[in-house]
Amino acid sequence: MSTTPHARHFIDGVWTDSDAIGESLDPATGEVLGTFADGGAPEARAAVDAARRAFETGDWARDRELRARALFEMSERMAERRDELVALLSRENGKIPAEAALEVDLTISKIRYYGALALTESGRASEVKPGLYSMTLRQPAGVAGVIAPWNSPVILSVRSFAPALAAGATVALKLPAQTALTNSLLFEIVASVKSLPKGVFNGFTESGSSGARLLVADPGVDVISYTGSTHVGRSIMAAAASSLKAMSLELGGKTPMIVFDDADLDAAVPVLTKAITTFTGQFCMTGSRVLVQRGIADELRTRLSAALEAVRVGPGADPASEMGPLIDRANADRVEREIADAAEYAEVLVRGGRITEGPLAAGAFVRPALIEVTGPDSCDRPIVQQEIFGPVATFEVFDDEADAVARANATEFGLAASVWSRDVDRPLRVGRELDAGTVWANTWAVIVDQMEEGGFKQSGVGRLNGERALEEFQEIKHIVHPAPRSF
Repeated sequence: MSTTPHARHFIDGVWTDSDAIGESLDPATGEVLGTFADGGAPEARAAVDAARRAFETGDWARDRELRARALFEMSERMAERRDELVALLSRENGKIPAEAALEVDLTISKIRYYGALALTESGRASEVKPGLYSMTLRQPAGVAGVIAPWNSPVILSVRSFAPALAAGATVALKLPAQTALTNSLLFEIVASVKSLPKGVFNGFTESGSSGARLLVADPGVDVISYTGSTHVGRSIMAAAASSLKAMSLELGGKTPMIVFDDADLDAAVPVLTKAITTFTGQFCMTGSRVLVQRGIADELRTRLSAALEAVRVGPGADPASEMGPLIDRANADRVEREIADAAEYAEVLVRGGRITEGPLAAGAFVRPALIEVTGPDSCDRPIVQQEIFGPVATFEVFDDEADAVARANATEFGLAASVWSRDVDRPLRVGRELDAGTVWANTWAVIVDQMEEGGFKQSGVGRLNGERALEEFQEIKHIVHPAPRSF
C-alpha cells in the first residue's frame, strides 16, 4: 500500500479533490514527495460562494469575540504542529530548517496579534454642531481573495488572511502548486479550529492561474490581497478595474544595502551575506544591491566575496547547510542565465550559479554570486533593475550621501533598504530620502507584527502588518444622527 501523501483543498468545511492531479517534488533531489489535487476556476468558484454565504448568513462579520477566539485557537493549533510544519516546509520549499522555523514561529505570533486586534475598535464620534452627532464605524468589506506565493507560503498567506479574518471578512485563499503538501497541512491546521465557522476560511491549490484570475475578476470578491511579482501585480490591478475592488499588493523589491565609510564591517559583512542568501535569495526583501562608499570599497569587496564563496550550499536535511536549493531546477537554470548575461557587461566578483557536478547536481542548487557594475550607466544595467529572485547581488560604489540616495532610488522598486553607519544621525537622515517602505539601520529584515510593511513605487499598494492591515479588509461608514427635539 502506498504511503505517499496526497494534498487536497479545504472548501466550505469539506476536503475536496480535483480531476487533475499533480506531483510535489523535492527541490534538493527532484524526487516525488507526494501528489496533490490541482485546482482551478471550479475550486475558486466554490471557495468564493462558500465565503459569501458565510459572510452574509453567519455571525462572523459582527461577532468580534468569536473572531478573536478562533484566531487564538488557530495559533494554538499551529503551535502544536509547529515541528511537523517546519519539517515539511523545509523539505518541500527547500529552506534550511532554521529558516523554515523562523517562518513558522513568526506566523504563530502574527495570528495571536490579530486575535488580539480583533477585539480592538477604532473610530471617531463628535457633536459636530449643536444637536448633530456624527460617528464613524468600521465594518468588514466582505469576501477577501488572498493569493500568496511559494517562497514563504505559510507566513505570506497568514499575513493576509489573519487580518482579513480579524476584520470580519471571509476568505478564499489560493496557494501555489510548488508547496502543495505544505498548503494542505496549513489547511488542516485551520480546519481543526473548532470555533471557526464553516465557510469562513476556504483554501485551494493550483498550478495554473485560472482560479486566481477568477478571484480577481469575480464581483463576489470584495478585496484582493496579493503577494508576488510586480509584473503580475500590474495585471491583477488591470483585471480588477471593472469591479473597482479594493487592492492590497505587496510586489517585487530590489533592496539596497548602503554601507558608509564609517560602518562596522565586522557587524555588516555577516548580515550582508545573510541578506543575499536567506531563503536562497527568494525573498522580496533580499539584499540584492550592495552600495558601498568608495573609502571602504576595496575592503568590503574582498571580505564579502570571501564570505559568499564560503557559504555551504546543501539540502536542508544536512545540518551543515547554510543555504538550500531554489524552488525548482527551472528557476536554477534561470538564475544561471541571469549571471551569464550580466558577465557580458559587468565584472563578476563571485561567479556562483548552477551546480552541475557532484551529488547536488540533481537538485535545484546554485551558489551565491556577486557582480560589480561600474560606469555612468551602471544603474541602468538589467542586473540592477530586475528582480533576480535568487542569491545574486550587485556591488556598486558611491561617493557621498547624495550619490548613495540617487543610486538607491534608481530602480522602479521601493520595498526596503538598509543603511550602515556608526553616525547615529545618518540612518535617519538618509532613510528620510529613500523611496522605501521599510528602512533598517545597521540591520536587515527585522519585521514586527505591530508595524506596517509595504512598498513605495512599483513595490506595491497598501500595507500589511500593524493596525493598518485590518483597514485593507474594512469599509468606513459615516453615521449622522440628529439629536431628538427637546420639549
